[in-house]
Amino acid sequence: MRDNVMPQLTIWEIIIKTAMVHTFTYFAVGACAFFLFDYSARHASPVLSSFMRQSDDPLVRAGPLFQPLRGILFGFIFYLHRDVFFLRSNGWLVMWATLVVIGILSTFAPAPGSIEGFIYTKLKPSKSGLVGMLEVLTQSLLLSVITYYWINHPELAWLNWVFGISFAVAMILPVIGLLTHVQHEG
Repeated sequence: MRDNVMPQLTIWEIIIKTAMVHTFTYFAVGACAFFLFDYSARHASPVLSSFMRQSDDPLVRAGPLFQPLRGILFGFIFYLHRDVFFLRSNGWLVMWATLVVIGILSTFAPAPGSIEGFIYTKLKPSKSGLVGMLEVLTQSLLLSVITYYWINHPELAWLNWVFGISFAVAMILPVIGLLTHVQHEG
């Protein structure tokens, strides 16, 4: 734990680790939710199909490949708040609360599950909405806990290997899926 110690947390350490953890947790939680909650059938429903891409859409298959960019953005913000997020014993909880309040419930866009979504869209809270909320709350919690732990335990070299490999898998599998899709289409 880094309480009462002012370590030199570099911007690149926080950005790279956050991007890797975000990409892995996004991929892992998303894959679990996809199969557990049958997203293919849910997204094909009349209500959701009007604004959700279908699971066989190449852009959906490529979704995890865009996550390092989001992870870099999260990492930049985490760096700006590093004293609160990483130097306190409850920093992971503050980080998660920040993500939930700003990134999920209070987005500026009318996203499903957000306050703006409730006001400006015709989507009403439903089982599908609760399933989606469970997925994003789980992923953001894992992002917060794992990033906090990894940043605060740089001496654990095995974590570098675990998340390096996990990140690589999260990048390679979508590429294989896209190549397989292209091969079947061609």
